[in-house]
Amino acid sequence: MSIDSILVRQAGVISREQALAAGLTADTIDHRLRLRRWRPLHPRVYLAAGHRRDDEVRVRAALLWAGDGATLSGTAAAWWQGMAERAPATVGVTVGRHRRPRSRPGVAVRRRELAAEDVAVHRGLVVTAPPLTVIESAVEQGDRGSLLLDRALQRWVRFPDVYEAYCRNLGSHGSASAGRMLVAAADRSASVAERLLVAMLRESGAAGWQCAFPAGGHLIDIAFPAARVAIEVDGWAWHMDAERAAADKRRQNALVRQGWTILRYTWHDLVGRPKAVLAEIAHELDRARSVQVRPGA
Repeated sequence: MSIDSILVRQAGVISREQALAAGLTADTIDHRLRLRRWRPLHPRVYLAAGHRRDDEVRVRAALLWAGDGATLSGTAAAWWQGMAERAPATVGVTVGRHRRPRSRPGVAVRRRELAAEDVAVHRGLVVTAPPLTVIESAVEQGDRGSLLLDRALQRWVRFPDVYEAYCRNLGSHGSASAGRMLVAAADRSASVAERLLVAMLRESGAAGWQCAFPAGGHLIDIAFPAARVAIEVDGWAWHMDAERAAADKRRQNALVRQGWTILRYTWHDLVGRPKAVLAEIAHELDRARSVQVRPGA
């Protein structure tokens, strides 16, 4: 393959090994570097002049630097496969346990052996397969990772496939966090989220609330009856079908007609922004109490 065809295919990125294999001599490569026709990105990986150093370039350069057998992984793999909105600042790559590369600025290296089922090729790059990509990227993203997992389960991957990828990689970095996330994702009744909110309310010292409060033929997940504030707790969106969504809407409309204020929170809200959730509940309770007091003032 010619130098030009390599540069076109790889967004202007080329490794020294590729250039030598395409017929350039070491002296010619060094000459191009001295003239700044090629710029170093990583050791032995270059970007040709006229190409912008964008996210695609960063990802390609990291994988080329890591060498043969390297696999794009984590959020970088999710972004490459269209499952994450932004490429991470540090590109994750996985290499075999006996490979030598060490993490360097812009590249995080993990040493482990991947099963064949956990490796795929997407748009010309070797990447972790979608199920493993999703769970590892979700762990990398911390509190916001559950949102990525939930979205992926709706659009790109099946839960059994993600769970099998998790089981194949038990004991690897982040597998404990991944396990907790998968337990929450598997819960169809939203009971995990409800228990989490109950614990939050108890810890905050909030008073006057009840679980499974009956109102007008409906059960409110958590209610503050005196203030007529109802809190509905949702599980993960990938469980939600059209029939269940329609039933939830009818119940919410009925409660609003009866004078209830409805607050809705998901598992992601409770895990990702617990302080904000408690603040919103407190604000709504204060507002409801002020409205009740005003007529007699």
